[in-house]
Amino acid sequence: MRLDKFLKISRLIKRRTLAKEVADKGRISINGIPAKASSNVKVGDELTVNFGQKRVIVKIEKIQESTKKEDAADMYSIVKEEKISDSNRAADE
Repeated sequence: MRLDKFLKISRLIKRRTLAKEVADKGRISINGIPAKASSNVKVGDELTVNFGQKRVIVKIEKIQESTKKEDAADMYSIVKEEKISDSNRAADE
């Protein structure tokens, strides 16, 4: 499944167009490798997503073509969530 579609269906990011923008700006990596919106994701992959002041690392548990709001969180598990300081962000860019 495409990265942007997974982010939307799992509700990590609310809109697919926003997921595409975030990925194309280099704020998402799959298993430590920078990813584009068209990158494929599979079960077991670890996604690192940088949201402004926060970095979230999630592991993909399952992939579904569509899901209900209540079931979306079952598609991934949060490995780590951390606040990004200005010095850490500068080092990442």
